[in-house]
Amino acid sequence: MALQITNNSGIFEINGLLNTQNISSMKSHFEALIENTKSVIISLDKVNDLDKGAVKCLGLLYKKAIKKNKVFYIIGSENKKVRDLFKEQKLFYVLRRDIF
Repeated sequence: MALQITNNSGIFEINGLLNTQNISSMKSHFEALIENTKSVIISLDKVNDLDKGAVKCLGLLYKKAIKKNKVFYIIGSENKKVRDLFKEQKLFYVLRRDIF
């Protein structure tokens, strides 16, 4: 399944595969949101698979948003693949609890 980003009541859900091959489009999308909105909430609950490059990219987006004093949440710790890879990359602190 290709990468798909949908806005579900202000939460941007990423569906499909999130990997090094498609992170440039995701990065551009969220960089524009960081510039033009007060907050960005990303859900990784529906991600089928991801790789280290995608996790590092999300970490960089998080840092960019924080530098610009923007609210930036990544939810998805209920997804075991997401949780394990964020822990492995020492970026688990970026994930928020999936309760909204």
